[in-house]
Amino acid sequence: MLDLFKLFGIFFKLGCINFGGGYALLPLLQKELVEKRGWATEEEIADYYAIGQCTPGAIAVNVSTFIGYKLKGILGGIFATLGFITPAFIIIFIIATVLNQFSEYEAVQSAFKAIRVCVFVLVLSAVIKLAKKSIVDWITLIIAVVILFLAIFTPLPLYLYVIVAGVIGILVGFYRDKKKNKEEVEILNESTTEASNEMEDE
Repeated sequence: MLDLFKLFGIFFKLGCINFGGGYALLPLLQKELVEKRGWATEEEIADYYAIGQCTPGAIAVNVSTFIGYKLKGILGGIFATLGFITPAFIIIFIIATVLNQFSEYEAVQSAFKAIRVCVFVLVLSAVIKLAKKSIVDWITLIIAVVILFLAIFTPLPLYLYVIVAGVIGILVGFYRDKKKNKEEVEILNESTTEASNEMEDE
C-alpha cells in the first residue's frame, strides 16, 4: 500500500508542475521516471505518448495511467492517475475563482507570456530528444518530414497522423521481414548448391 501512495505522491508532484500541457511534461517525465527512477525507458515513454495521443483524454494523464498500470497493475494506474489530476483540479479551482479579478493586470499578462516561451522551449527539448531516439534511418526520416508537413499545413486531427505512421511502420516491417526471409532463402540455396557441387567433384 505504501508503494501505491508513493506512486500517488510522485505523480502528484508531476501534476503540480504540469504547465503547458502534456507535451511540455515529456522532458520532466523522462527525467523523473526514466533517468531518476528507471521505471520506464525513453522508448516506452515515447510509445505511451503515441498511444495517449490516439486515446481519449489528456496525453499526460493517459501516460500516468499507463506507467502506474505497468508498475502496480490496475490500482497503480488508478493511484497514478489520481495523483496526477489532483493538483490540476485544485489549481484550476483556485484560478477559476480569482483569475477574473487579476487577469487584466499587466504583471499577470507578462507572466503568462513568459510561461508560454518556457513551454515552447520544453516542447522543443522533448522533440529533439525523441528525434534522436526515433529517427534511425531514411524511412523514419521520411515519415517524420511528411507528418510534420501534414501537421502544419492540414487541419486533420493529430491522432490520424499517429495512426497513419503506425500503419506505415507495420507495412515497412512486413517488407523488411519478407526481404530478410528472401535473402536467407537465397543464402541457403547458394550453400546447398555449393555443397552439392563439392560432392559431385569428389
